[in-house]
Amino acid sequence: MGITGLIFLSSGLFLGWSLGANDAANIFGTAVGTRMVKFKTAAIVCSIFVALGAVISGVGAAYTLGSLGSVNAIGGSFVTAFAAAFTVYSMIKLGLPVSVSQAVVGAIIGWNWFTDSVTDVNSVIKIASTWVACPLLAATFAAVLYFVTKFLFGSLKVHLLKRDAYTRAAMILTGAFGAYSLGANNMANVVGVFVPVAPFADFTISGFHISAIQQLFFVGSVAVAVGVFTYSYKVMGTVGKGLMPLSPFTAWIVVLAQSLVLFIFASEGLEYFLASHNLPTVPLVPVSSTQAVVGAVIGIGLAKGAAKNIQWSVVLKIICGWVISPLCAAVICFFALFFMQNVFNQTVFIPKTYIMSEKVYNKLVEEGYSGSKLTLLKGEKFTSGTEFISAVENRLGKLTPNQEQQVLGTAEWVKIYIDPEKIENLDSNLFTPLQIDQIKELSGRRFNYRWELQNALIAISSDWAYKPETVLNKQHNKLIAQNIRIIEDTFIVRDRPRKKFFRSE
Repeated sequence: MGITGLIFLSSGLFLGWSLGANDAANIFGTAVGTRMVKFKTAAIVCSIFVALGAVISGVGAAYTLGSLGSVNAIGGSFVTAFAAAFTVYSMIKLGLPVSVSQAVVGAIIGWNWFTDSVTDVNSVIKIASTWVACPLLAATFAAVLYFVTKFLFGSLKVHLLKRDAYTRAAMILTGAFGAYSLGANNMANVVGVFVPVAPFADFTISGFHISAIQQLFFVGSVAVAVGVFTYSYKVMGTVGKGLMPLSPFTAWIVVLAQSLVLFIFASEGLEYFLASHNLPTVPLVPVSSTQAVVGAVIGIGLAKGAAKNIQWSVVLKIICGWVISPLCAAVICFFALFFMQNVFNQTVFIPKTYIMSEKVYNKLVEEGYSGSKLTLLKGEKFTSGTEFISAVENRLGKLTPNQEQQVLGTAEWVKIYIDPEKIENLDSNLFTPLQIDQIKELSGRRFNYRWELQNALIAISSDWAYKPETVLNKQHNKLIAQNIRIIEDTFIVRDRPRKKFFRSE
């Protein structure tokens, strides 16, 4: 990796540092604030398990935010990560635990705004809904756990000293679980924007294949560890003592409730279990551990009937931070992209092209759109998503968010070449040997539309096709969409960017 790669990746490391400084407080803040766990112990455990979660389970979540906006140039990735990191850092300076996820979402929307890309409204609503559900669910869990464990401890009549010892051990174990979940769910927020342009190469050591994305996630986890050790103590004080005085017992309840919420919003196995029993499912998106822990503290306070002891002024400041952080990140990202592109002469995005070719026209007609109304657009070429959607809506009328994404995905012109030498770069943890063999059958072929690639795979095996949208097929369709996206990112031929201001060695 040259100097250019290091410079651009530095903003991702800055965001990783911010995650460590901010979210470690959510994992161990209550434990450290009640003096049940030493800060050094909490920092070591948190750092180790965040790294394990990121490398072992985090890769599959790398494309979670892809539907919201795909940053397709390393200069844009640098600015997007920097805008989110700077926003989080500013809030940390104020002693406010904020959501890294919210800052990243805001920065991506800022990138969409600058590049004239269409933001998927459904994705925004889906992600934003967790910002409400997460603290409410954590508060509910904390209240229920408080009553259940209080009853159990009362029935068992555990000695106070033993109870404290058990609580301290439980805090460390639960914190380790929470840190693992944090790494698995949120590392994609830290370096996810760099995945399409990861400045690493796959390699194999002692029979273990280490992918570029795993290396990227490990580097991000190291930055998180530095943030934990250097700056998380201040925010731990806000979470551990600023909201409400907590006993060691209630502090453990908070950590457990927060860890369970992270698990629920990340577990595909739980989602399948609920769906198979016709129960409501929880959207699998990276959620804010900040919101979870604040909700849990409030839940404990309400369960104890000690609402008056909750520092509602602190709660209000934290909520204001949640509202302000995505807005600030979006604005900072927009103006920073302008300066990066026009002052430093860097490529911050690769323009997308949408062509109403004969193939696209026929495809849209097959999908139920009016051919007579779209005829006038045949042969037209558009250089931005908003321009293309505006032209289509002038003919068809207002489109729903789902229709917008369908039309954009059908008409986007790309250059995909199945390079035989790149097939080995596909992560064996995400593709089965049979799937890789099927991809090899396409070696040497070129595609100009994403859906052409999927149709070619379906011609080889119907397993690449989406199934009717039911709760039981949801997992299959999600996995197919993820794998198709990875194949596209691996084999897409990107236009040569403009001359760089920085030179790589």
